[in-house]
Parts: sequence; structure tokens; C-alpha cells
Amino acid sequence: MLQFVARRLLLSLPVLILVTLLVFVLIHVVPGNPGRAILGPEASPEAVAAFNRAHGLDRPLHVQYLTWLAGVLRGDLGRSLVDGTPVTTLIAQRLPATVELAVGAMLVATLVAIPAGILAATRQGTAVDHTGTVLALAGLSMPQFWLGLLLIIFFAVRMNWLPASGYVPITVDPVQNLKTMLLPIVVTGLRESAVLMRMMRSSLLEVLRLDFVRTARAKGLGGWGVIVRHAARNALVPVLTVSGLQLAGLLGGLVITEQIFVIPGFGRLIVDSIYSRDLITLKGAVLVAATLVVLVNLVVDILYAWLDPRIKVTGGSR
Repeated sequence: MLQFVARRLLLSLPVLILVTLLVFVLIHVVPGNPGRAILGPEASPEAVAAFNRAHGLDRPLHVQYLTWLAGVLRGDLGRSLVDGTPVTTLIAQRLPATVELAVGAMLVATLVAIPAGILAATRQGTAVDHTGTVLALAGLSMPQFWLGLLLIIFFAVRMNWLPASGYVPITVDPVQNLKTMLLPIVVTGLRESAVLMRMMRSSLLEVLRLDFVRTARAKGLGGWGVIVRHAARNALVPVLTVSGLQLAGLLGGLVITEQIFVIPGFGRLIVDSIYSRDLITLKGAVLVAATLVVLVNLVVDILYAWLDPRIKVTGGSR
């Protein structure tokens, strides 16, 4: 297992280097002068030129890239062009809220989707199945911001049970942290659960038609025994793939939720960097997001081997 993890990490290095190159090129292709955007339209051309020169933005692109990449290898992502704060500090301040929100949302989605998907598959064609399908389609069709506003109006404004917005770190006050994060976690989790529920239902229906399930039933194993001990575990493999992609997407794409509930998260850091043309912060944040995606995929690959022994860890394939 350790060899597998080490090999996957080594294979991830070219991916990350390619990501850094693409991010660097795409960011610098965007028109606009960072010095002008940060200093404002009233700044003189001399001041803008001095700003770009002080931050190395007037150098050739390949020199800027190699200088930045050398800093990344040393663990230095540079300093924000806006206020000079180290990018690692900015990311360390914003990332915990997003990780908590993403992991909590996926936990809610899993707890809702797996039982609902199993129930819909085992009751195919019944009212239970149709109800689950309608609810899943409603969850997919409902705009996330609209559901968030509805929950804020009911639970925060009308009932006064939960705060409407804000964020308190869990290390400062765990109870207040739970209160502030409960609504955004539920809103995000319910939407993600709709996709997982549909995937679990279709995957389980396919597994239930396989020969080993009929054999288990022929040997006298009961209905739920077959599902829990054999079918559900095999049906979870594609569900795990989708959930891994969802978690990776949430870690860098929770901008709407963070905006609605005023959470100072990682997604808002990326958007704020784009608006302010803070290229140094943007490059560092996107690199961290890509690294998280690689790590999530690595964890998913390891879980594959646990769910399905036919997937050989040493070879990484069936």
C-alpha cells in the first residue's frame, strides 16, 4: 500500500507542474495591467511602471514563471500584490472554513443519498422510487442560492434559531461554529445528495442483475442480507468516483455558498484575487486547489481497493 501511495504521489508531480504552467499562462493571457488595477486609474504611468518593476511583473514571462516555480518548491508562494501579506498566510486563513464546509456537505450528502438510493433501487417502480426520483430532480433543478435564502428566512429571520450569516472558527467557539455552518452545510449537502442518490440507485439496480447476486439468493441469503453484504458494496464504486469529484469541486468552487452566508472561505479568496488582479495570490490559490484535487483522487483510488478487492492496489487497475 505504501508503494502504491508513493508511486501515485510521484505520478502526480508532472500533473501539478503542468497545472502550474497552464495556470501561469492563462492568468497572464487575461488583458489588463496589475499595477494599474491595484493602484487605481488615478496613478501615474511612472507609479504603475515602478509597481510592476518592484514585483517583477515587467520581466519576461518565462523568467517570472521559473522564479515563481522556484519559490513554490521552497514552500514560498509569494506575497499578495494588494497588501503584501504572504499568500500562504492568506490561504491558511481561508482554507479551513472551506474544508469544513465541503467535508460537512459531503457527509450530509452521503447520509441522505446512500439510504435513499438503496431504498429507491429495492423498491423500483413503486411510489417510494418515484418520490425519490422527484425529490432528486427537484434538488438538481433548485438554484442553490434560492434554497439558501429560503432557509435563512425561515430558520434565521422567522424562527431565530440560527444565525443568518457569518463564520466563527471551530477552535474559537465550537458551538457557535456549528450554528453558523449548519445552514450552508445543509444547503450544499442537499444539492450534492441529489446526484449521489441517482448514481446509487442506477448502480445498485445494475449490480442486482448480476449472477453473483442471484447465486447468493439461491443459497438462501435474505433480501437485505444480499444488498448489505454483497450488492451495496459493489454498487458504491461508481458512487465513490462521483463523490470524489464532487468533493474536489467543492474545495475550490463554493463561491456562491460562501457569498450567501458571508463565509471568508477559499473560493472567495480566488474571486477577490481575480477582481483585484492580484496575480500572485491567484496563482498560489489555484495551485493549492489543484493539489487538493490530486490528493482527493489519491484517497479515492485507495478506497477503491478497499471496496472492491479485484482492484489491485499494486497495479492500480483491475
